[in-house]
Amino acid sequence: MNKEEIIKRTADYVKSRLSGEGSGHDWWHIYRVWKTAIEICKKEGADLFVVQLAALLHDIADWKFHAGDYSEAQN
Repeated sequence: MNKEEIIKRTADYVKSRLSGEGSGHDWWHIYRVWKTAIEICKKEGADLFVVQLAALLHDIADWKFHAGDYSEAQN
């Protein structure tokens, strides 16, 4: 699987998990962070693949979504 496919699958996964989330950390929050991170990455010369994954996944194991259980991040 190439990097573009990994990013697409990751975005699809996050969207399916966080669409409709009422905390303000929904898919559209993730989307804005993702697109902003890409712009910053280009200016700073960072690794685009790593930055995109970090931006897409930054809330996926957040304690707000798992009743404070940080162990979810280990799954």
